[in-house]
Amino acid sequence: MTLRQVFSFPNPANDYAARMVAGMVVGMSLGVILLHQHWLLLLLAYGFLARVLTGPTLSPAGLLATRVLTPLFGNHMKPVPGPPKRFAQGIGVVFSWSAMLLHFAFGMTGAAYGVLGVLTLFASLEAFLGFCMGCYVFGWLMRWGVIPASVCESCYDIGLRRGNAKA
Repeated sequence: MTLRQVFSFPNPANDYAARMVAGMVVGMSLGVILLHQHWLLLLLAYGFLARVLTGPTLSPAGLLATRVLTPLFGNHMKPVPGPPKRFAQGIGVVFSWSAMLLHFAFGMTGAAYGVLGVLTLFASLEAFLGFCMGCYVFGWLMRWGVIPASVCESCYDIGLRRGNAKA
């Protein structure tokens, strides 16, 4: 595998695998908040950064979802555009690293739990309802011209068919 292949994000991505990863994020976040397993903050923060940089390639949760769970449940594939999913993982980086720093660097565990609560909410929407808040924000940023159509042409095409994107 080349360095370029390692540092890539799947496009299209498998929505089923993404939802499984989101379920693992919910579990780890609740483990931190309810069971005070603060070491999981390190795994959460690393996992999000790994997924932004390499997709599932260097992410334990991503590998578990794509290599073990998806095949275990019949290799179902629901292709969705990759760039919005990568953007969502980037938002996860901000939340998970903020929570980790709040707890470990500043001793602000309550604030870290608050940040994790928001992350848990968004991950729960993805895992259990199939609604990706990061993807939703990505769509609006495309409509407003903040993210150019060239970043995700399939997203732009979908938006035009639905009458949601700028023409």
